[in-house]
Amino acid sequence: MPGCQRTGDVIAKTFVHDDFRSAIRFANRVADAAEAANHHPAIEIRYNKVTPVLTTHSADRLTSNHTTLAHRIQRLVGDHHHPPGTAGP
Repeated sequence: MPGCQRTGDVIAKTFVHDDFRSAIRFANRVADAAEAANHHPAIEIRYNKVTPVLTTHSADRLTSNHTTLAHRIQRLVGDHHHPPGTAGP
């Protein structure tokens, strides 16, 4: 997933949105996708920034389920993501 940070058994990426409401809508879509995948990541929300944090709770390492969900999250955001430090449209 472009722009993700991987540290050991953790995959994280910050998605920047136009405002708080759009960040919450995105966080809810992440939660829906995670629930459908029976995966429960930490989701950090700071005003217009949402950081899903994928890690393992049951396996000794990251699995294809983690990377599949990471790619699904990337597809959820589409054109609404602005890299950290940019204002967006």
